[in-house]
Amino acid sequence: MADKKDISALDKAHVWHPFTQMRDASPPIEIVSGRGAELFGADGKTYIDLVSSWWVTIHGHAHPVIAKAIAAQAEKLEQVIFADFTHAPAARLAARLADLLPGDLSKVFYSDNGSTSVEVAMKIAWQYWRNMGNSGRKRFLSFSGGYHGDTLGAMSLGASTGFYAPFEDQLLDVEFLPYPDTWIGDNESAEKEAVSLAALDACLDRHGDELAAVIIEPLIQGAGGMRMCRPEFLAALCHRLREAGVLLIFDEVMTGFGRTGEMFACEKADVVPDIICLAKGLTGGFLPLAATVCSEDIFEAFYGDDFSRAFAHGHSFTANPLGCAAAHASLDLFTQENTLVNIEMIESAHRRGLAELSDIAGVERARLMGSVAAFDIGRRGEGYGAEIGATLKQAFIERGYLIRPLGNVVYLMPPYCITKAALEESYDAIAGVLATIVI
Repeated sequence: MADKKDISALDKAHVWHPFTQMRDASPPIEIVSGRGAELFGADGKTYIDLVSSWWVTIHGHAHPVIAKAIAAQAEKLEQVIFADFTHAPAARLAARLADLLPGDLSKVFYSDNGSTSVEVAMKIAWQYWRNMGNSGRKRFLSFSGGYHGDTLGAMSLGASTGFYAPFEDQLLDVEFLPYPDTWIGDNESAEKEAVSLAALDACLDRHGDELAAVIIEPLIQGAGGMRMCRPEFLAALCHRLREAGVLLIFDEVMTGFGRTGEMFACEKADVVPDIICLAKGLTGGFLPLAATVCSEDIFEAFYGDDFSRAFAHGHSFTANPLGCAAAHASLDLFTQENTLVNIEMIESAHRRGLAELSDIAGVERARLMGSVAAFDIGRRGEGYGAEIGATLKQAFIERGYLIRPLGNVVYLMPPYCITKAALEESYDAIAGVLATIVI
């Protein structure tokens, strides 16, 4: 057995890392601590976390306010079964979410992560129609390039990303609509939106009475390449689905809690979905917790005289008190630290940085929304498997920056605590890397 202190050897012997080809993967970097936007490695190096550690660490690493809230809760109640029981952190958090969310999104179903929050949304939509006496509504519509998680239902909604080839024969039959992605200086946004909406209209004409729901990552598709659409498109989409009587699900697992510059992307578009999926930033990145929130009308469809109409779904750690305590502290920080104002600063720094990078040959389709900035590296292959992504990732790491390109897409999604100076230095480092690589 390897020396217990040799973390690298133990990892190599026993750990299977996500989204990694383990055969030829480089040894993972051991991180021993973090503070703010910085991660500190066992190698003595400091790394600037420009992806919020897979988009979850919104206020920065080891934030003392959240850490203290978790510790205080742990001394009172660490866990209790959530069937037949409740507790103050969960009940109060549900009320806070209902107050923060627009419209009549008021009923909160807790789960553990983004994939399951989407799976829950799908099951709610499916059973809603069944409970309403319309069991023929079983179809789902999604958007090309959308990513919604790695459980079977969520994979079905994201099959167009190409991540799930080994499971194709196990997935639900989902139809995909063209996604009207746009970028800075794009003059064809309206035309692409018209094409997408026409495809939706055609689908509604063909089998609108079979549709259970349409799901979309509002404003920004995450893992599919940080592709962005305009708020006007979401408004038009919502209007058509309301007219057709089809449920609309917003997957705000990534876009929720400030990423777009508003607390939720649906606010930026001034629309209200029927169901919204939340996770990632919900606890400030400290603990796994997710929520699927629906309207009162949908919730009431599950009332009945027997268990057959109930929503038979749950998780061992549903509404874990520690996760709920972390979520409360994270929400408090939005006020205490003027977080949305910080995001405005980040967006301005992104805009300046992208403008400078756009002068570099091969940098294309720069795009920006809130704390999220992205651009494509042209003419070097596209998609998640593009080799340029691995090359750039290694070059960034060597310079002390945690940036994980999605194939040929380079994106930045820093914690909200990052300073203007640190972000400007990051753009200088990116320009330096791009100058050394033929793109």
